This record gives sequence, C-alpha cells and structure tokens, in this order.
Amino acid sequence: MNNKDLENFKRLLNEQLDSLMQDVGKTVSEMTEENPNFPDPTDRATVESDRNFELRIRDRERMLINKIRQALQRIEDKTFGLCESCEEKIGEERLLARPVTTLCIDCKTEEERKEKIG
Repeated sequence: MNNKDLENFKRLLNEQLDSLMQDVGKTVSEMTEENPNFPDPTDRATVESDRNFELRIRDRERMLINKIRQALQRIEDKTFGLCESCEEKIGEERLLARPVTTLCIDCKTEEERKEKIG
C-alpha cells in the first residue's frame, strides 16, 4: 500500500476515533448527572433499561476504539492492509468498508465457517 493510501486510512481512522471519544465523554457526563428520584417503579425501570442499553453500546464502542488504535499502529508498522492469517493483501474495498479488519475476505469467511461448525 502506498503512502497516500496509508495517510487516507490514517485520517479516516482518526476521524472515527475522535467521534467515538466525543461520545464517550458525553456518556460519562450523562452518567454522572444526578438521577431524579422516580416514585413510579415503571419509570425507574425504563431509565435503568435505557442506561444498561447505553452501557452495552459504549462497551462495543470501547472495543472498536481498541481496534482503531491497533489499526493505527499497523499503519505505523507498515503492516496495515496485510492479512494476519495468510499475509496476502486485504482488498481495498474491504478496508474501506471496515478499516479495522485484520483478515482478508477469504480468511474471514473460513473463520466464520469454522465458528458455525464448532
């Protein structure tokens, strides 16, 4: 992959990272706000359910943040765009769709097939 492509992916990944980090900050500030006291148990349950859903989303985003940081490190190491399994180039279309990917489409398909079987 040439330097221009790597810079484009680096910019894309940094934009995603910045966006996710803003969401993290917003969630932290919302979670630390004082909770109103709900006399109705149904209202309280709804708020708790919403909070749990928000936390699950943030946990998924936390994992994505880690993957983005790993992808940025692979750009620095000049290994970005190479499949971890077969060491072949990952298709540009796949990288554009999922820049944090570490497997080419063939290796990912095989991995999913094995997961389905076992």
